[in-house]
Amino acid sequence: MSILFINASPNKNGNTAELARELLDGKEYETLNLIDYKIYAYGQEYADDQFDDIVEAIKKVDTVVMGSPLYWHNICGLMRNFLDRCYGPIGQGEFKGKKLYFIMQGAAPEKWQLEACDFTMSRFAGLYGFEYKGMITDSKEAKNIRME
Repeated sequence: MSILFINASPNKNGNTAELARELLDGKEYETLNLIDYKIYAYGQEYADDQFDDIVEAIKKVDTVVMGSPLYWHNICGLMRNFLDRCYGPIGQGEFKGKKLYFIMQGAAPEKWQLEACDFTMSRFAGLYGFEYKGMITDSKEAKNIRME
């Protein structure tokens, strides 16, 4: 099984990455830090945009783990921008056959915030054909997940 961790935290080695390490303990995986890529806003077109590089990386793997810190009551801007950019260039069901796990890291998030994040990611997964395997929010959950 090939695994790609897409880290949307601006802190490459922060809490989001740590939670991914716990989830993926003992597994081989590649990390892609969104902070290292130029992904312009939806509707902007520039020659140095790297959105397609991320899409190509997703196409090459079986499982994607997306991680985001909780900022302003929902996923962070780096993740939101990537999700927004998928609308249009990515066809409905294009990632069919791939699994998607979502890591949401935050200090004492409220239930409604987690529900909003989970809703967003489950809708994203459904639109593009991922099999959504759920959201991981803490070390206990990360250690108890059996990745397929």
